[in-house]
Amino acid sequence: MKDNLSGRIALVTGAGRGIGAAIARKLALLGATTILCGRKRERLERTASEIACESMVCDVTDWNSVAALAHRVRETFGRLDILVNNAGIGAFSGPLHEMPLEAWETVLNTNLRGVFYMMRAFAPLMISAGSGDIINISSIAGKNALPNGAAYAASKWGLNGLSYSVAEELRRHKIRVSVICPGSTHTELSPHEGKDPNKMLQPDDVAHIVAMLVTQSPQSFASEIVLRPTEKP
Repeated sequence: MKDNLSGRIALVTGAGRGIGAAIARKLALLGATTILCGRKRERLERTASEIACESMVCDVTDWNSVAALAHRVRETFGRLDILVNNAGIGAFSGPLHEMPLEAWETVLNTNLRGVFYMMRAFAPLMISAGSGDIINISSIAGKNALPNGAAYAASKWGLNGLSYSVAEELRRHKIRVSVICPGSTHTELSPHEGKDPNKMLQPDDVAHIVAMLVTQSPQSFASEIVLRPTEKP
């Protein structure tokens, strides 16, 4: 699989650490020209030091920032073959009725609105090329109840619905839209209290699934993958 993505352009949001960094490393290893996207340049540069790639600062919650990123990608590369919407934040501090209003806005704007902005900005570039892969990193919390994490769960349930619907819209353009729903993953984002990190999923496990999706034969695609740790952490 080493050169399977040679000549393809990939963009990963939230690529400064965790799952996003692992996905960026994997796509670069497979030969893709990989663009790292995130809000903090120092984190992007840390990931970029490990692989040959481009890094571009972007806040996915800001339409003007996303539009500027799309313009830069279009002018620099002329195309985008793979878009991985990984940027996300959590909120696991307590019941919904005690949640600060601004915390709700932050979670939904990042985890759901940000994906909308990215797809709205980059889908036309893929449509003009007549192909592409969009992979949205959701969570098993988008399928199961998550007490004390209702806002996060709501954002991921919404992301799943968004992904399934856009997949139907873009199929006729030969663009595949997939959603990955990982279970407990050992990153800074997920709550770890009482869990064995050695039994949790690792960021590279999610990156492996992304690699499977983007190297799949063009006549088919997996619209949803639920990824669980073998042992319950």
